[in-house]
Amino acid sequence: MHDLIAITPLGGTTAQTDSFPGLGISEQPNWALASVSARHGQVATVHKIAPSLIGTDLPEVGKVSCGSEMTAFWMGPDQWMIMAAHDAHEDLANMLRTGFTSSASVTEQTDGWARFDVEGEKTVAMFERLCPLNARAMTKDSVSRSAIEHLGCFIICWTAGHRFSVLCPRSSAGSLHHALCTAAKSLG
Repeated sequence: MHDLIAITPLGGTTAQTDSFPGLGISEQPNWALASVSARHGQVATVHKIAPSLIGTDLPEVGKVSCGSEMTAFWMGPDQWMIMAAHDAHEDLANMLRTGFTSSASVTEQTDGWARFDVEGEKTVAMFERLCPLNARAMTKDSVSRSAIEHLGCFIICWTAGHRFSVLCPRSSAGSLHHALCTAAKSLG
């Protein structure tokens, strides 16, 4: 039998946290993720099932919806990403697949993405150096897609101007982390 050890997207056995004046960056590996795409002609059914299944309505374009245990954010037309604490929802994709039945296509995404939480008074200034996203204009519980160092990322605003999450492909976690830290250091 193999004795495997889980590692974070940055390759550690524990999540990495970096502190800078007015800014903190923390790796967030303990999230289960699954994408949900409504099948042709099934959008209304998916919207009807979602509240009882994930504890919140599916969000509109550019928005995030938070339930007591799960969070959904808009990814594209009739597509959403569902997030939940990994320890409580390790089998998230299967639970969603069973709940949505044939109305949606559900894909396991947990190990496909890396998430970094960025918070502090200098967060907006950091994003202004990193990407074309207007982070200053983002409102609470909104999401936008942008490029950071040539990486397609989702950027979620939890608290306007101060608390954000950045999700990128897991294979690029080191590059994104380096870009975030370099921009944070440049703020002085």
